[in-house]
Amino acid sequence: MFKAYSSCTKNRIAYLSTYPPNECGIATFTKNIVESVDKLGTFNPSVIIAIHGKEELYNYDQRVKWVIIRDNISSYVKVAEQVNASKVDVINLQHEFGLYGGDFGEYILHFLDTVEKPVVTTLHTVNENIDPRAIVVLKKIVKRSAAVVVIASPAIKILEKQGILPKMKAVIPHGCPEINPFSSNAAKESLGLDGRLVMTTFGLLSRGKGIEYAIEALPQVVDREPTLVYLVIGETHPQVRKQEGERYRNKLVKLVEDLGLEEHVRFQNRYLTKRELIKCLQATDIYITPYICPNQISSGTLAYAVGAGTAIISTPYLHAKEVLSDNRGLFANFEDPYSIANCIKKLLDENIRKEMSRKNYEYSRRFTWPNIAMEYSKLYNKVSIPKKKTTIKPKKERPLLEFALHTTRLP
Repeated sequence: MFKAYSSCTKNRIAYLSTYPPNECGIATFTKNIVESVDKLGTFNPSVIIAIHGKEELYNYDQRVKWVIIRDNISSYVKVAEQVNASKVDVINLQHEFGLYGGDFGEYILHFLDTVEKPVVTTLHTVNENIDPRAIVVLKKIVKRSAAVVVIASPAIKILEKQGILPKMKAVIPHGCPEINPFSSNAAKESLGLDGRLVMTTFGLLSRGKGIEYAIEALPQVVDREPTLVYLVIGETHPQVRKQEGERYRNKLVKLVEDLGLEEHVRFQNRYLTKRELIKCLQATDIYITPYICPNQISSGTLAYAVGAGTAIISTPYLHAKEVLSDNRGLFANFEDPYSIANCIKKLLDENIRKEMSRKNYEYSRRFTWPNIAMEYSKLYNKVSIPKKKTTIKPKKERPLLEFALHTTRLP
């Protein structure tokens, strides 16, 4: 017998995270994954549980249905209760220790203790050398999660060493936009960079980015390549700005002045739109992530640079070692301007840059946002509680002979 099922059997996913216009890398990540999953049409439109500070006000879009105040415990409990009463089926929690209130973000446990829907937790930070108290919090988060996602495979081994064993785990890379190949010269001309060899770093500024070491490398390079210009794109991270203002940026500006590099370093002190960022990447000849933390497990900026098909220099942090293996990038030593300078000199060869760019672009097709959305969708379906299907019973049809007898006059 044929059965028809109503569309209400589609699941609805809620994302717990910071969210634009909050200027935060995880907020941007969340918006990208939400838009990409919604485009698949597999689920009902996504909703957002946004988290922000008490004094912060944001003009969120209509996807935001609930707001948690970061340092208010009752807010976590109240929202969890409201989610329980809603038509949400699965929650994707974006986790980084500084995102939530309490010591090492422990307030999120109040939400997890109360919510009754399955939770998929995406871990944006997995670190071998963290405070034991942070490990305790992370263990509890993972225990309360139906599944855990990490950005890079080395994170799985780190979690295992810390005695953190997820019920279900998945390695899903950081996504990147579908950037079509574009003439570098045309992009440069539109940005006023025609005739320049462009090296770029973008993202929210903080001391962990190691930008000072890239700047200190330039005097060894610009005599040989006077057209080189280094673009440092992005404003200071909001949390860093609260703690120390613009001290780090001012330090970088002074370093440029002291080294006489004003013609070779440009700062863009603002948060770029996605379209502006893509244009800058299309104009970039060399992308550099000179980060100073060996255990960094995720870098959205690195994923974007690979997706744009640029030649890349990086320090060998965990995410970079995985993404840039097989000669897709050059590795410089941590906090070492001389090592960075040597890498830049190698990439002055246009043929080497072009071959690396080709490899990166081809490799990145596997983690464009649509592909990442499909991986998350599979995981959401695995952890979701099956819905009762609403059966629409067809009308009972009478046999054709009976129909004829009732509708045909006999002589």
